[in-house]
Amino acid sequence: MTAKTLCDRGQALASQGQSTRRPNLVLAATVLASGLDFIDGSVVNVGVPAIGRSLHGGAADLQWVVNAYLLPLSALLLLGGALGDRYGRRRMLAAGIVLFAAGSAACAAAPTLAWLIAARVAQGLGAALMLPNSLAVLGASFEGPARSRAVGIWAAAGAIAAAVGPVLGGWLIDTVGWRAIFLINLPLAAAAAGLALYAIDRDPPPTEGARLDFVGAALITGALTGLTWGLTEGAGAMGWRAGPVAAIALGAGLAAAFVWTEKRLGERALTPLALFGSRPLVALNLLTLLLYGAMAGFLLLLPFVLITAAGYSATEAGAVMLPFPVIMMIGSPLLGELAGRIGARPLLIAGAMLIGAGLLLAMRVGPHANYWTAVLPSVAVLALGMTYSAAPLTSAILSAADAKHTGAASGLNSAVAQLGGVIVVALVGAVLALRGAALIGAFHVAAIAGSALALAAAATIVFLFRDAHIQGAAAANGGSDAPP
Repeated sequence: MTAKTLCDRGQALASQGQSTRRPNLVLAATVLASGLDFIDGSVVNVGVPAIGRSLHGGAADLQWVVNAYLLPLSALLLLGGALGDRYGRRRMLAAGIVLFAAGSAACAAAPTLAWLIAARVAQGLGAALMLPNSLAVLGASFEGPARSRAVGIWAAAGAIAAAVGPVLGGWLIDTVGWRAIFLINLPLAAAAAGLALYAIDRDPPPTEGARLDFVGAALITGALTGLTWGLTEGAGAMGWRAGPVAAIALGAGLAAAFVWTEKRLGERALTPLALFGSRPLVALNLLTLLLYGAMAGFLLLLPFVLITAAGYSATEAGAVMLPFPVIMMIGSPLLGELAGRIGARPLLIAGAMLIGAGLLLAMRVGPHANYWTAVLPSVAVLALGMTYSAAPLTSAILSAADAKHTGAASGLNSAVAQLGGVIVVALVGAVLALRGAALIGAFHVAAIAGSALALAAAATIVFLFRDAHIQGAAAANGGSDAPP
């Protein structure tokens, strides 16, 4: 999703910069590495109907085609960054690219849905290493204005990848088959790995000292897996029987154990609990969870509905999202600058309300929906809403955290964005089992629910977030995020 490009900018901006001998090649390597995620995430949504037909998958199976990737990415994103800090960012970036490429090849060769889902897990694990370390390399390789320029180029390239990916993927699905959408990752991965190993300075010897929080990583992965499986099956064909309820209870118990472990580890934790003692940061992460969850549901269901119920080809369904990255690419720098002048709060509220309105406009989509009158208004308003939200959100996250926690706060916000997608995809996936009028009706209900999430996100900022608090705290103690 294009908005994720801007959500993750903070991780690059938060890194300590230093010059590099081959800056342009380093930039190309990080753009290609991140582009693998941006292209794959948007293309797979378009491919879900074809995958379901080819491998005879039910609704729950198709949900896991998406969530098997998002789940390890959201759970292990912070650990991937910590591994890079400990063992070398160049080394972990290359390892992530190779693992992602191996997962992509396995996806293309998958004879069954179980194989495909396992391969998607491998892709997610690779992305959890690849994404945080590509951003950390970018931030550490440039200084001052050069870093801002590099991050701007990286963000624009991500927007272009997200624009081209669904159209190219749709065309490949229509002409070659769905397996080709995973094969296009292989040459990109080869180029990214080659450039990373050639252009990025060699890592120093592995850092000794503090132990990595593998226990926390295992607990949060188990918690999210239990919750995701329980929500997926409970909201789907199995219903709220003993199995899904037990899985949710187990997930909740593991989540509680994770919180206890992180509290005991203090600053050595995967997610320092100091980040949750700041009311502004809590508000911003809750906004992220709600908005990105609402958008993930829309981005999964809209192509499926257009292909299955409205008669669109995969190419046409991929092309309907073209205005989204274009509007964000043009508007985000302007909105980021405006946030610096007037504060993020009014822009975040306006963005969330626009997203709510765009999702309500999606209720105009029906059988044989006309693109210009039924689809484009929703996509354009949603894109405008994310443009109002994404860059100001990055600025607000960086301002709300103190200097010691800037990188952790930005990484946590990126993980929360992924988590929103995991939860909502688990809840709305039952819609994928429907056809005809029932599918259209369920899509409209999902649009209303998504709009409610967006309005709840706006309310979160209205009641919990104050720009004035952050500015005053920054002036007093260099960015302290103590709650008011």
